[in-house]
Amino acid sequence: GDSWGIFTFLCAALCNLPALPALNCTEELGPGRSIQKTYDLTRYLEHQLRTLAGTYLNYLGPPFNEPDFNPPRLARAERVPSATVDLDLWRGLTDNARLAANYRAYSRVLCSLRALDAQGTAELRHRLGHFCSSLQGLVLSIAGVMSSLGYPLPAGPPASPGGAPAQPGGAAPNDFLKKMDDFWLLKELQTWLWRSAKDFNRLKKKVPPAVVTLRMEARGF
Repeated sequence: GDSWGIFTFLCAALCNLPALPALNCTEELGPGRSIQKTYDLTRYLEHQLRTLAGTYLNYLGPPFNEPDFNPPRLARAERVPSATVDLDLWRGLTDNARLAANYRAYSRVLCSLRALDAQGTAELRHRLGHFCSSLQGLVLSIAGVMSSLGYPLPAGPPASPGGAPAQPGGAAPNDFLKKMDDFWLLKELQTWLWRSAKDFNRLKKKVPPAVVTLRMEARGF
């Protein structure tokens, strides 16, 4: 009857409707999110280092674990680029130059940390291994930031003939000087992380947030 006719008409009308456009929200991941993640990782490593440094300096023993121990840095070749740089000079560098310096420094720090004498306790070995994994993540994260900003990646630390990264400055001539190297490695790393956190905090304020775009897609029945 009439009801069946109306139902048939509605079905025919629906089948012949044109394709309906649908809105699809797409987020383009810009460098802003990568910078934020790198900043967060830097702050996390700062927290990790406080615990690791305390454990490792206790392993080295006196005078390295004494709170007021602050020896002058030795004149011999440095294992890690010094983080002690005039702040005005550092801030006067381009973003590319600062990122490249951070990348090179942490690449060398990572090589040196992996060479630390971790024959102490199981806790010390665990902390060193965990910290190295996190630091490797920071190196990769900095590389990701540079890539997202269109900056070339700087060359990593030089390799030794055996294929492993070379230790800058060579081996220390005696046990005390080796401990001194380890002490300064941790001290410089602390300063690098402090300054890097400030660098990434400033950088994320300069870079616009991720862009959200709306794309029209045809959807049919």
